[in-house]
Amino acid sequence: MSADPLHRAGTPQRRASSQPPSGSGASAIEVRRSARRRRTVSAYREGDRTVVLIPARMSEAEEQRWVSVMLDKLAAQESKRVLGDAELSERAERLSAQYFDGRARPSSVRWVTNQNTRWGSCTPSEGSIRLSHRLQGMPEYVVDYVLVHELAHLLVPGHGPRFWRLLEAYPRTERARGYLEGVVAADRLPHLPGARGE
Repeated sequence: MSADPLHRAGTPQRRASSQPPSGSGASAIEVRRSARRRRTVSAYREGDRTVVLIPARMSEAEEQRWVSVMLDKLAAQESKRVLGDAELSERAERLSAQYFDGRARPSSVRWVTNQNTRWGSCTPSEGSIRLSHRLQGMPEYVVDYVLVHELAHLLVPGHGPRFWRLLEAYPRTERARGYLEGVVAADRLPHLPGARGE
């Protein structure tokens, strides 16, 4: 997964794909084929792009499968990294610029441990956004969805049609909502002793 010079050996052939599979954190995927690379596949983030390094002899079908595998691995690694409040604020600023032309300007964005029934909350009059600590470790697109949802509340306080139209700008809204609904449903299941190999 590293971006060290050894992973860039040889003269790689490059092919960029403009749209990543939905749910990935990057806006573009670049596949680099190398004749010197025999069996190993690696990937890393380079700005808003994901670079996947593969052997030149791989078929298109193998390439697609490995790109998907490597995106999942990167997402799993990134979801383990917990953002601090400062990073969360920077992320909110970037999402506001991307989806709301920078119009949603929170005065503060932070994690809280006292929200166990909501994923996030917003106080428009103060411009404050709070995200539940339970989101930490979830995929980036889920955290981004909750941030976008709360940013939208700075522009439209309620959950009326205008609010939901704003959220249509975020392309992973349905997927993120489905993920969160699944988490809630799993929490409601009875936990039987021995069900998890106890």
